[in-house]
Amino acid sequence: MNKKLIAAAILALSGAAQADVTVFTDNFDSNGLGLNATPSGWSVSSGTVDIIGNSGFFDFIPGSGRYIDLDGSTSNAGVLSRDFLMTAGTHYTVSFDLAGNHRNGAAESVAVNFGGASANYSLSQNAGWTTFSLVFTPSVTKSYTLSFENSGGDNIGMLLDNVSVHAVPEPETYAMMLAGLGLMGAIARRRRMA
Repeated sequence: MNKKLIAAAILALSGAAQADVTVFTDNFDSNGLGLNATPSGWSVSSGTVDIIGNSGFFDFIPGSGRYIDLDGSTSNAGVLSRDFLMTAGTHYTVSFDLAGNHRNGAAESVAVNFGGASANYSLSQNAGWTTFSLVFTPSVTKSYTLSFENSGGDNIGMLLDNVSVHAVPEPETYAMMLAGLGLMGAIARRRRMA
């Protein structure tokens, strides 16, 4: 009977080792529409971004709800950012949707930084929503920044939506838990035999 319980615990923990935890998600739909606006929970520095979409307010991709134009209406693209407390040794993945500006023929480019990971993304003017992701595993537990910075300053930027951050603990964490369970089982069995 105890062997079955231990085997069930091991199976449950091995499945949990692959499970991820949602740390954060934002589709910007809960924000009010506005030019040169800051989405709730985010910061904008060095310029501006716009919250657009949703049935007619500069809705370049109808049916997408609200989303962010990463080059606000001041001819100075802002840096949209948010901080997250991250645990050392945990793998974090940020995923997000980007689309072209849907207004002029110029390709846009966005620099994305996530903790110590960074990448540049470029899409043509008519590109629809495309999902991208970055992975970061901190070596120190502390606050790290996720940021999006559109290159340019012509009031026409790439579009951003559906930002989410997920955490997946390293398998070593679960291996230590399994080892502890095994040790407890061995001690219990010895006590019964004695």
